Amino acid sequence: MPVSRRSFLKKSTFAAGFTLTIPKSVTDLFTSKKKIKLGLITDLHAEIIHDASIRLEEFLKAVSQENPAARFQLGDFATPNPKFHSLIQRFNNAPGLAFHVLGNHDQDGGYTKSEVASHYGMPASYYSLDVEGIKVLVLDGNESGSPTHRGGYPSYIGMEQQQWLIHELQKADSPVLILSHQPIAGIYSIDNSEEIQGILSEFSGKILLAINGHAHVDQFLEVGGVRYLHLNSASYYWVGENLAHQSLGSEIHDNFPALKNTCPYAEVLFSFLTIDPSKNEISLKGKKTRWVGPSPLELGYSILSKEEQLDYVNPQISNRRM
Repeated sequence: MPVSRRSFLKKSTFAAGFTLTIPKSVTDLFTSKKKIKLGLITDLHAEIIHDASIRLEEFLKAVSQENPAARFQLGDFATPNPKFHSLIQRFNNAPGLAFHVLGNHDQDGGYTKSEVASHYGMPASYYSLDVEGIKVLVLDGNESGSPTHRGGYPSYIGMEQQQWLIHELQKADSPVLILSHQPIAGIYSIDNSEEIQGILSEFSGKILLAINGHAHVDQFLEVGGVRYLHLNSASYYWVGENLAHQSLGSEIHDNFPALKNTCPYAEVLFSFLTIDPSKNEISLKGKKTRWVGPSPLELGYSILSKEEQLDYVNPQISNRRM
């Protein structure tokens, strides 16, 4: 996947070690002051990681303890291949509300969007829903038609979906949470990121947060009055074939050949987002683990600088109070 690092640095305002309150314009849209908790996991990659079912069970165990209003997986979970049916059903059928975001790898193997949506139980590739008085807009960053597409997976939000997004934001009379697989800002952002950022910035007075997966990094940034949270992968960081190595036993690598192109996380990563209108704040309860084998930096990974890797490429989802 090509990285527009110069563009990434130019367009982004970084924040770390901060406390950020919910803007008053957003707080005023709440009809209740009770806390709302959401469970979040992304980029499990059941087709690559060897212990996907164990990682999912750890997340669902935490969900049963935290009791969120809903749980979301933000894409690259599992394809509709029959060998993953039980995994998808396990996520869907555990107690509580469960929702999906469409990832680029969920269509691997030639599956169509409609096939993936059907197996996941999604109403469409992009859709809206209400969770405890919060309007959640689930976007599809996998659309074709980008005039700057350079090969690989599509990473674009087309005009029809843009018009839908504008309409949903215009009519929203409650706080809005944006969910997407591909980032709208920051590392690996979609081809027309500035265009979508402009739409969201126009309605920043309604938007709590925009959350994405895909980049497998731990990062928070603000662009045009909208806060963007990159949620780290549940499983690994991808380093590619040039840095292929064995971090686990030979039998595991034989059965999961793409695993050699990753730096796996020892334990699953996931988080719980709590929105507290009474305190005007959002907090993220994350998780930290360790690398299995060498880190990308130790392998000589160079797509991102050393400083960027130290800041964002780590086996963790940071605890944050926003």
